[in-house]
Amino acid sequence: MSWKLVIHGGCGAMRPGTVSKEQDEAARAGLNAALDAGSSILASGGSSLDAVEAAARALEEDPSFNAGRGSVLTADGHVELDAAIMEGTTRRAGAVAGLRTTRAPIAAARAAMELSPHVLLTYEGGDRFARDQGLEQVDNGWFVIPERAAQLDRVMAAGGQFDADIKYGTIGAVAVDQSGHVAAATSTGGLTAKRWGRIGDSPLIGAGTYADDRAAAVSATGLGELFIRTAAAHELCALIRLGGLGLQEALDAVLGEVGSLGGKGGLIAVAPSGEVAWGFTTPDMYRGRAGSDIERCVAIYGEPD
Repeated sequence: MSWKLVIHGGCGAMRPGTVSKEQDEAARAGLNAALDAGSSILASGGSSLDAVEAAARALEEDPSFNAGRGSVLTADGHVELDAAIMEGTTRRAGAVAGLRTTRAPIAAARAAMELSPHVLLTYEGGDRFARDQGLEQVDNGWFVIPERAAQLDRVMAAGGQFDADIKYGTIGAVAVDQSGHVAAATSTGGLTAKRWGRIGDSPLIGAGTYADDRAAAVSATGLGELFIRTAAAHELCALIRLGGLGLQEALDAVLGEVGSLGGKGGLIAVAPSGEVAWGFTTPDMYRGRAGSDIERCVAIYGEPD
């Protein structure tokens, strides 16, 4: 079987010229580094689960993206991190939400899947669990970069409301390995100026993250509340498994459903057959793909795939 890896680094309202050349180049380099991390595992016969974790981990470490270091700030000025991982063979899944000190949220999500009896661990308990598993802990300030602090200042000065140029910076990865097994991983810092312990779709299995060897692996980015309400990632798989739709057709249908409720965003997906798909209803989505029998591609705007 051939292998495939598809990643995203979030979507938003940016257009060519609205970000600096340096930011553009840094984001593309980050996407390529994530493809390298996951592809090296898949090309050597490794599992899709290991590959999506490695790709997501690379993006968490890159401050170009809203996950891990470089995450957006809550209304009171700290970072809260969410992540989920799922494999399609047995549909095991793990997720964390509201972490403040765990450097690698996606590693904590995998630990929750493999080393706890639970799926979702949150806030102080999630960090404590990660610490108990030996995962590196850092001060919350380590995640903060000046650009994100300035974004929070602008949002709060405008009354704490999100503007039309918001960037949904969730990162994600989906893969199929040489054995035909799929997996998905998603990680995010959420929305700038979020309040009241808000949690989006990324760590919610079936909303922003899902994997099923009978259908596909899916990762979402966008306004999380709408992806939760449509159970977007699971819905995409259900349209394939029960509705008989093709991968791209199902992905487009789910984005249409999200749009009908007033939401925007993007999805990436890969099928056990090796078929890949992505789509977005915002002006751009940071994205990339690689595989044993497809041309490698990294893109941000509406450039040809």
